[in-house]
Amino acid sequence: MCKAMSLLSKLKCITVDVTGTLIAYKGELGDYYCMAAKAIGLPCPDYKRVHEGFKLAYTDMAQKYPCFGFHAKMPNIVWWKTCVKDSFVKAGYDYDEETFEKVFRRIYSTFGSAAPYSVFQDSRPFLRWVRSKGLIVGLVSNAEYRYQEVILPALGLNKGEWDFGVFSGIEGVEKPDPRIYKMALERAGNLAPDEVLHIGDSMRKDYVPAKSIGMHALLLDRFKTEAAKDWREAGAIVLPDLVAVQQLLESDKLKS
Repeated sequence: MCKAMSLLSKLKCITVDVTGTLIAYKGELGDYYCMAAKAIGLPCPDYKRVHEGFKLAYTDMAQKYPCFGFHAKMPNIVWWKTCVKDSFVKAGYDYDEETFEKVFRRIYSTFGSAAPYSVFQDSRPFLRWVRSKGLIVGLVSNAEYRYQEVILPALGLNKGEWDFGVFSGIEGVEKPDPRIYKMALERAGNLAPDEVLHIGDSMRKDYVPAKSIGMHALLLDRFKTEAAKDWREAGAIVLPDLVAVQQLLESDKLKS
């Protein structure tokens, strides 16, 4: 019998999710909204309420205007302005137009910078290792255009670390739609799905759609989530970080 090839020797590309996989938010999103209000001299809003308000507002906007308003031809800043305004309203804070404009400007510029994010320590070394193996690196993310243009470069994740990105706000398709993964295969040079491994942190958005089109996939559980047990039971390979991914790929234990 012929020996199964190790997965690494078959791969031509590795695609990686961004938030939760390569980078993380520092603190809760609501914190930044409250800090912006405080910075212009308003009494500090209730953090928890604003954070819950944001979750509702974001879900609402993502349903009405998916991909950050791509199909509605809504400018990115307008999408976020509506979402932020609604976050405060849902939390019980209805600022007048002028006041809200000042708060929003601060929030929008904060999230267009490196400030609210941190890069996991193993992210850059892992991406460099992948490229040292002669593989293509792609990013697949439900994110707006500023991730590609501003945020990732500001975090030191420059084009030197990755070859192409597929961002939902630019493409008009978002996970878990398998088409975003098909786009990644095209960008990588029309590769066959089984020549690509996708790494993410969501069973629904990363693992299932990537596997559904024939890609290899594995999940990271950086924050020891409850769901990870279910992921393993469903047959997914779940690892604590990218160091473990590299070790597994180098060990030749992953057969294709």
